[in-house]
Amino acid sequence: MKKWKCLVCGYVHTGDEPPDKCPVCGADRSKFVELVEEAPQQDEPGIEASSEETAQQPVSEPTDAIDFDLPENDVPEAAQTAFQKYYATATGLLVKYHAHPIIVHIPNGVLPVAILFLVLSMLFQATGLEAASFYNMIVVVLVMPKVLFTGYNDWKHRLGGNLTNLILTKMICGATVFLLGLFLVVWRWVDPMVALAYSQSRMTYLFLHLVILGTAALAGYLGGKLIRFPGD
Repeated sequence: MKKWKCLVCGYVHTGDEPPDKCPVCGADRSKFVELVEEAPQQDEPGIEASSEETAQQPVSEPTDAIDFDLPENDVPEAAQTAFQKYYATATGLLVKYHAHPIIVHIPNGVLPVAILFLVLSMLFQATGLEAASFYNMIVVVLVMPKVLFTGYNDWKHRLGGNLTNLILTKMICGATVFLLGLFLVVWRWVDPMVALAYSQSRMTYLFLHLVILGTAALAGYLGGKLIRFPGD
């Protein structure tokens, strides 16, 4: 039975033909390549490689399921400006050292804490917890541009820039978290009493926080579908 690998997310399909659409990331069948297993080469009987020849043979290094090589730059070497060279190097290093998965854990960890503090402040009328929630949301808003940029960079260079429904939904979720978080920070800055008991807008304020949390959870779920491990 043949095996086909999705070039976008690494999903491996077993069958005579590739699927019409990748069940993981939604890429069409043109993004699948057939995996061909090479038969191990056998030495001719009676001939053994000398220890010197064996020592000179290069040892292949293990590779990840996804290729993290630096992105190629289509601009000719002579035409590249210093900025273009530095930019290509920097974005390549961001992909190679997994900057997006690292940075995205900051808002994913801080956001639930911000909402927990907000809920507790409303239940127990604790203004200190409400202020802590506000400051945590500021951290989320400040980090989100880095999350969006590194995610875009990963999409262009690691996933080939293929805009599937899964990728598009993930992008919309990321933009929603940033813009809605920015709106809430500005709202709280303009109206410091918005979350207090006598505020008529406090439930709307809380509801929008919950929307951000659900959107971030959906983005994390979709991001997890793009990660494939051997044996999955």
